Amino acid sequence: MGLEKMEALEARVQGLLEMIQDLKRTNAALHGDLRTARERLSKQYELTHRWAEDRSDIKSRIEKVLGELEFLECVEDSKEVALD
Repeated sequence: MGLEKMEALEARVQGLLEMIQDLKRTNAALHGDLRTARERLSKQYELTHRWAEDRSDIKSRIEKVLGELEFLECVEDSKEVALD
């Protein structure tokens, strides 16, 4: 009777050890996935930041050109008034 209990306990301990090893492998894989995801997120953040800077720069340039066009229209309008 004691030997059977010992064998059953040994089998349960062996099963637990295998489960622990599986969990360690899964944990290592998940850490690798997390590291990869963080790297991708960091790269995406950098791209988004660069795009925002580019967008701001383009917006400033367009506003400058529009301002110059408005100035030219005002100059043209004042020439027409002066000629009348």
